Amino acid sequence: MKRAITLGGVILVGGLSITLGSSQSLEQAALDAAQIEQVRGNLYVITGSSPTNREAFSGGNTGVFITDEGVTIVDTKLSGWGQVILDRVRTITDKPVTRIINTHTHGDHNGSNAFFPESVEIVAHENTKANMMRMDAFQGENTRYLPKQTYSERLTLGEGDDRLELYYFGRGHTNGDTFIVYPALRVLQAGDMFPWRDAPFLDRNNGGSGVEFPQTLERVLAGIQNVDTIVPGHIPVTTWSDLREYQQFTADFLAAVQSAMAAGQSADEAVASIDLSSRYPGYASTRREAAIRAIYDELE
Repeated sequence: MKRAITLGGVILVGGLSITLGSSQSLEQAALDAAQIEQVRGNLYVITGSSPTNREAFSGGNTGVFITDEGVTIVDTKLSGWGQVILDRVRTITDKPVTRIINTHTHGDHNGSNAFFPESVEIVAHENTKANMMRMDAFQGENTRYLPKQTYSERLTLGEGDDRLELYYFGRGHTNGDTFIVYPALRVLQAGDMFPWRDAPFLDRNNGGSGVEFPQTLERVLAGIQNVDTIVPGHIPVTTWSDLREYQQFTADFLAAVQSAMAAGQSADEAVASIDLSSRYPGYASTRREAAIRAIYDELE
């Protein structure tokens, strides 16, 4: 079973080029994968999947935070998924969607902004807004679905148990990645600064940096307190200790690439020689080559 939607453009995720035609349809596998699950209290996630699983891919994890005033949505998946998001929300509340937060500029996280009414407040880091302004999806009349509120380092939204804290700690996946803390619930939503257990996708066209990525995560670990649960970009909800491990992985990955460069290896030789699987069992290597080449490009 498929449901027809309209998609457009090209998304680059994890070194993969995903072309979205003008008449692609939602696969049943993707609909099945996009389930709403309770994280804790009044916070839910509409699950995403890895872009390597094309049939089940809907975009990143979508946060659903139910407040006294309405529903805050964090990331809106690919274009065409707005109705699915709303349908999932309606299984748990009749409150209106009043706010969208985009963790970063990619179309698998902001693709369905335009489904929601103009009255919905859209929030993102100032660099993310600048990046989104260059996207085809936000030209012409669709500029109205760009973020209406931006920030530079930190932003507080709401109060009491409905309070959200938005942080920018520096470059990594892009140059505008937002971390969202739900203080009353001890939860952090990390977007694609912790997308999966694999090498990160480094979008250098939008200011991403493999050199700064582990430093940015180190600042997250030092700067955020009283969190024990993480909502990653594309994999199931996990723990603070897993985020700490991912930071160490990115640091070790960068060190391995720098060592290969210092030894005079070409990018091809580094791709053939760098292997952290013995130190990080359970980590994939699908995105390893693209990340190595991106760091080589950055350092050369």
